[in-house]
Amino acid sequence: MSAERFHLAAPRHIAIIMDGNGRWAQQRFLPRAVGHHAGVKAVRDIVEYCAAEPTCDVLSLFAFSSENWNRPKIEVSILMRLFLTTLESEIDKLHNNNICLRFIGDRTAFDLALQQKMTEGEQKTKNNTALTLVIAANYGGRWDMTQACQHLAERVEAGELKSSDVNEAILNQHLCLADLPEPDLFIRTGGEQRVSNFMLWQLAYTELYFTPILWPDFNQSALQEAITSFKGRQRRFGHTGDQIAALATP
Repeated sequence: MSAERFHLAAPRHIAIIMDGNGRWAQQRFLPRAVGHHAGVKAVRDIVEYCAAEPTCDVLSLFAFSSENWNRPKIEVSILMRLFLTTLESEIDKLHNNNICLRFIGDRTAFDLALQQKMTEGEQKTKNNTALTLVIAANYGGRWDMTQACQHLAERVEAGELKSSDVNEAILNQHLCLADLPEPDLFIRTGGEQRVSNFMLWQLAYTELYFTPILWPDFNQSALQEAITSFKGRQRRFGHTGDQIAALATP
């Protein structure tokens, strides 16, 4: 065992549920759409911080869940337009800052123009190395595991695998982001304390951090507080505190 596994100086992969845009606007007696636009500014601030942080390799943001289609149609329409215009304005900036953009989720539900812009962003930035920015759009953790199981079933039907070959490692290979480190730190803004179907498999041993700060007000200082909390924790992965302390003893 390596002591490094149990205690990291800083998280390599940060995953965030950006909650509270609508409530932020309502508190100011503004349309919910204003909150979503303010949330985009917060995204820029957090991406800038993570890209400049040498220990952070991946930032994953939950932009639109598979359950968000249940919101009022006008709000969904506004979100889709904002998604497209944001991509149009930000892809070149991300590329110029050496940031790799990736999307996870079932993008077939989006209109063709948005799908094309997502693909364009991925292709343009695929070789960038400063930070991998993952945007979860029409994503759900249960969907992720279901599609992985479907791919495995297809391989079994094709004779490539036997059912007895299926294990955690093989299943993980078919999940989104299998090639990236699992999140070290999960943050949810807005005061809710649940993971809401986000990366259910990948968050198994992630440190969870909940804050009442609404997403448009979540800034670099707030992120640093979350990282400081992470640094003060001991990650056990099923071991005892004494075992981990023994690893740290010269």
